[in-house]
Amino acid sequence: MSNFISALCAVGTIASIFIGLGALIVGLAGGYGLTYLINTKKMARGKQKAVKILEDAYAEAKTVKKEAILEAKEEIHKQRLEFDQEVKDRRIELQKTEDRLTQKEEFIDKKDLNLDKKQEEIDTQKKIVDEKLVKVNEELAKQEQIKQEMISQLEKVATLKKEDAKQILINSMVEDAKKEAAKLVKAIEDDANEQATKKAQNIVSLAIQKCATDVAGEITVTSVSIPNDEMKGRVIGREGRNIRAIENATGVDLIIDDTPETITVSCFDPIRREVARLSLEKLILDGRIHPTRIEEIVEKVQKDVDQTIKQAGEQAVNEAGIYGMHPELVKILGKLKYRTSYGQNVLKHSLETCYIAGLLASEMGANVQVAKRGGLLHDIGKALDHEIDGTHVAIGVDLAKKYKESPEVIHCIEAHHFDVEFHSIEAVLVQVADAISSARPGARRETLDAYVKRLEKLEEISNSFNGVEKSFAVQAGREVRIIVKPEEISDADAMFLAKDIAKRIEAEMEYPGQIKVNVIREARFSEFAK
Repeated sequence: MSNFISALCAVGTIASIFIGLGALIVGLAGGYGLTYLINTKKMARGKQKAVKILEDAYAEAKTVKKEAILEAKEEIHKQRLEFDQEVKDRRIELQKTEDRLTQKEEFIDKKDLNLDKKQEEIDTQKKIVDEKLVKVNEELAKQEQIKQEMISQLEKVATLKKEDAKQILINSMVEDAKKEAAKLVKAIEDDANEQATKKAQNIVSLAIQKCATDVAGEITVTSVSIPNDEMKGRVIGREGRNIRAIENATGVDLIIDDTPETITVSCFDPIRREVARLSLEKLILDGRIHPTRIEEIVEKVQKDVDQTIKQAGEQAVNEAGIYGMHPELVKILGKLKYRTSYGQNVLKHSLETCYIAGLLASEMGANVQVAKRGGLLHDIGKALDHEIDGTHVAIGVDLAKKYKESPEVIHCIEAHHFDVEFHSIEAVLVQVADAISSARPGARRETLDAYVKRLEKLEEISNSFNGVEKSFAVQAGREVRIIVKPEEISDADAMFLAKDIAKRIEAEMEYPGQIKVNVIREARFSEFAK
């Protein structure tokens, strides 16, 4: 029984195993079928999506294709329009070029026609010249024959050799040619000088007439009047303390001598001299003269003079109609109020030069502002030539460069005494205006020594030439008259001698205005009737 039960249990176990295996197989088959079914559905859906994507891509491709075709057509149309416009422009340009070529061809044809006419005229003139040349050759042959006959007759009559007679004839012809040349040169020069002089006189006279300035310049006062000689002692002070205080405060030398009621102020600096003069006048008027009061008065006068200098510069610039000048340059310009040159006030001279240069520039069509500015600043260096080494021209150029004046104005300053060559008409006009202002009567005074030396130099230069008998400097050195030996100097030589003397005077001398050179040739013959 137990064996039977054990067998049944074993069978049940095997059956359970088979049932489990069957269930597993059925499960696996069902799972596989279910998976296959799901995968089939997914594949169906994927195919549908792929078909749809392909359809969408195809539609989008067709759209892109259409848009690309449209854009290409538009671009082609645009390029076609641009090409048509470019072709049209080139056709117009070609048409213009053809027109110009046609005009040039017509012009060349006209020129060819004119050249043909001129060639015909030249051929005609050549024929006339050839005919005249034949006649001239015939005439020369006749003259040569006559000359040979004359030579033969001269040899017979004068018992001269042919070479001697030839030399005499050559000398005679040379002398005649020199006379004729001198006459021709003099006639041409006289005509040119007359025309140039009239033109220059007209321009200069107009400029001077429009420029109203004082005839004579001021002379700086270097002496101070005092009410009585007792005041001299008060100015000197106890043991000279007052005069030392004045000299130390102003930088001048006071000369107190036997001259009645006068104290002389001596100093190379005109501004210091002016400060000292005004200070003395105020001290004398105040009556309180002692070192402390002297220092107070000098300081006050110094400020007043500085203000006066500034105002003088500003007034000069305003009167000249010049703007935009550096304030320091304006102040330096005002210092020229107290500066003189040969007795002529330099500030007034600068203003006068400015006016005349501007008027000349307006008459000749030059730059008026450059000419006026150059004329006003041409002597600016004289304001500081007592303080800085160098010529007033070099100092003026340095000042103009320092305060940013234009190169044209700087050139006017550096060229007004011929230190450099002129590069502009304005520089020439400034030099001319400077000479006019300096050389007019009464503008400047010379020392007797310089005046005598100039006269002696004129006569020395004139007497150094061969054939000069005597020379006389007249008209205050503005004219030199030269008497030559008539047997040594001919009329033609006299003209050339005057030119040579004038050139040497220009090269070796400095003088205002101009000097007239007169060469006098006189021959006298005397005989007595018995």
